Order: sequence, then structure tokens, then C-alpha cells
Amino acid sequence: MNEPDRYRGDEVMHPRRTVLCVFDLLEHYRAAAEAAGVIPVVRGLADGVRERGGVVAWARADHRADGLDWARCHADLDSQHRPLGPDHPRSMLPFAGQGEHALQSLPELGRRPEDVDVPKHRWSALEGTALLPTMRAMGAETLLLVGGSTHVGIASTVYAARDLDYQVVVVRDGLTGREPQRSFFADEVFPRVCRVRTADEVLAAMDRHTAETGAQK
Repeated sequence: MNEPDRYRGDEVMHPRRTVLCVFDLLEHYRAAAEAAGVIPVVRGLADGVRERGGVVAWARADHRADGLDWARCHADLDSQHRPLGPDHPRSMLPFAGQGEHALQSLPELGRRPEDVDVPKHRWSALEGTALLPTMRAMGAETLLLVGGSTHVGIASTVYAARDLDYQVVVVRDGLTGREPQRSFFADEVFPRVCRVRTADEVLAAMDRHTAETGAQK
């Protein structure tokens, strides 16, 4: 996927220049992850990326319990798309504070000590986190994204990474979040911004790179 003239069936991805970002697959969002059926998909993809030499990063909400670092941006709807107003004001406190169980990554996903921890305070996993310096230091070219919410944090990270000239791949069967927004972004918005692939297609692209470079030796 680092070669723009290749498409799906013959595209390649350099494993050691690829980062898989697992976005907000936390205990607080367990129900959404289970409903979307992404846990086995993401576990298999994370294991496969590591086995092929790629890096796995865990972007996770990490807010102070007192709300000091909580975003102050005004909006019309809450996270459930209910109108905000005098009878339903915007919360100025996070749903959980740093270190609480709700903000821990789902253990079934198999996070490992060698993975990259990316505590974040805004929607984008690239805003004020270790993810961007890590990608620059390792010479990464491609950012894979799974998790959710698709139309919020995933979308924010997609746009940020694209504007930094990284190749971005949204893994369609690894997404969570509200419908119909999830499908709309995956089917109508992201294909104009980046690439949308399945977990199997991503691993196949990595294997294709390995096969080609091995054949050249």
C-alpha cells in the first residue's frame, strides 16, 4: 500500500514501516466492541502485524478525573446524539479518570509489553501523543486504524494523518461505533481520503511485500 499504482489484489505493505493503531477499544466501550464483533478481528490483526515485523500502538482516552484537561468545545449533540441544552447540559467531567478500569484496553486483544502506549486527551491519536514521534523515529509510512468511534476519533485521526502525508488504511471489519455513521464513513467518506481494507487484505499485502523482497535476494 506504499505503492500508489497497486490496487487491492496486488498492493504491498512494508511491515516494518507500518503501525497498527488500536483506537479506544476500552472497557468503557466493551458493549460497542462486542456488538460490532471486532474483538477477534483486532486480536488476529494485532498478532499478525507483530509477527510480520510491524508495530502495534494502543490509543486510549486518558483524562483527569477533575476534568482539567477535558475539551471545552461546544456542540449541539452529546455522544448519543441527544440535543444539548438547558435541560441536558454538556458534561464538564470525563466518564472516568486516569487509571480507572473503564479506561483500560480490553484484555482479550492481547496487548503486549513491547507495544506502544498512546494515552490521549483529544479525539485524534496524533494530537499531543507519542504516536507521531514514534512513527517518525521508526520511519513509518503507513498507519492502520481499528476501533472507534468511527465518525469521531477514527475520523479525526484519519484526517490528521493524511495531512501529515502518511498512508492511511482504515480496517473496515475492525471498526466500532454508532450506526449509520460508521457505515457512512467507511463506505462514503474514508475511500475519498484514504484506503479502506479488511484485516485479511492488510495481512495479505504485508505477505506480498515479504514474498517480493525475498524473491529479489
